Amino acid sequence: MKKIIVFAASVCFASFFLTSCIVSKKRYLDEKARADMEHANNLELNKKLDDEKNRVTKLNGNVNDLNSAIAGLNSDIAGLNKRIGRLKDSIHAGENTIFELNSQISDLGNENKSTRKQLSTTNAQIAEQRKRLEQLQALIDQQQKATEALRKKIADALVGFNSNELTVTMKNGRVYISMQEGLLFPSGSAVVNPKGKDALSKVASVLNTSKDINIDIEGHTDSLPIHTKMYEDNWALSTARATSIAHVLIDEYNVVPAKLVASGRSEYDPIATNSTPAGRAQNRRTEIILEPRLDELMDLMDGKK
Repeated sequence: MKKIIVFAASVCFASFFLTSCIVSKKRYLDEKARADMEHANNLELNKKLDDEKNRVTKLNGNVNDLNSAIAGLNSDIAGLNKRIGRLKDSIHAGENTIFELNSQISDLGNENKSTRKQLSTTNAQIAEQRKRLEQLQALIDQQQKATEALRKKIADALVGFNSNELTVTMKNGRVYISMQEGLLFPSGSAVVNPKGKDALSKVASVLNTSKDINIDIEGHTDSLPIHTKMYEDNWALSTARATSIAHVLIDEYNVVPAKLVASGRSEYDPIATNSTPAGRAQNRRTEIILEPRLDELMDLMDGKK
């Protein structure tokens, strides 16, 4: 009877362990899929912005071409007026019959009217393109100012930390808060230590007063392989660290969950060489990436405004 009880307990424990592993794997795959989708959206957004910048350059070229066309049309008008003058002089000089001269004058007058109409249309097109360019540039400038203001607020909030613990930079229109492993986690762990929570509380104080921003949390490791009971590889560790940061921001500092995306990048996005201890230490980091939302700018680029 005792052997039967022990056997039954072993079976229950094995079932529980297998179920936990399956749930953990599913969560990891869900997080990775979400991160991949957000990354693809960001790439698409950056591509659209690059395409619009190229379009702005092309529109500037079109404006120059249209200005050249205006100059040509003005020259044509001047030439037509001279021809009308010469034809009127010819009437008085008797070089042509009155009927023929009036016919030619009428034709030239119609041509002149058509040219002026074309000139008016061209001016309207130029004005519309210039207005669109001004709106687009104003939104781009507004976006850059908002991003720089956000960077400054974050940097001011984290002024008490050393540069070897964290850095705050701006790149490609986004603010990067890069926190080193030593600030946030014990080696090989995803449990945030007290000093790391202190830094995250200061970041959260800015996030909770800043509207319309997207927050990406990315975990990074060095290239040294890891295989423990908790983390089977660097993918698992980097994802667990990003998720742990997200939970601290949400559960302890009330950051809105819908703003956050947490993902692991493992060893595949290094910022330094992995061939030295110092380089590997730089690569073991967690980045909180902040980006003001681009809804208004995207609407303008898509022609919705």
